[in-house]
Amino acid sequence: MLRARTKARKRALDILFESEARGEDPLAVLEQRRSTDDAPPVSDYAALLVRGVVEHRERIDQLLAEHAEGWTVARMPAVDRTLLRIGVLELLWVDEIDDPVAITEAVELARSLSTDDSPRYLNGVLGRISDIAEHLRATR
Repeated sequence: MLRARTKARKRALDILFESEARGEDPLAVLEQRRSTDDAPPVSDYAALLVRGVVEHRERIDQLLAEHAEGWTVARMPAVDRTLLRIGVLELLWVDEIDDPVAITEAVELARSLSTDDSPRYLNGVLGRISDIAEHLRATR
């Protein structure tokens, strides 16, 4: 069974992925999901992740562009890009999540939802950002 935070990350991924695919505002999709009974519930943590990615997306994408070797943010597989955004958010702006946990969770979701190469790729990108996370948190 998935743990609550793991479920929340998956739910945030679903909302962010869907909103990007449809060209819709992620916050509107989030509120739509929270106000309906015919979809899985959206936990407070999932909502925090969606709002955080929206709020910090420019900075997150800038960091991904600097640390993602071989890929531009726009060319990344959409699932990987979204998982990386959630992972960077947790590394830099969610203080109660330890860096190794944020990385492991992103890698595990990639393992079940993306390509065979994705877990290793996400681990590398998030690892490089984690290595400088303390400095980045100090300058946010």
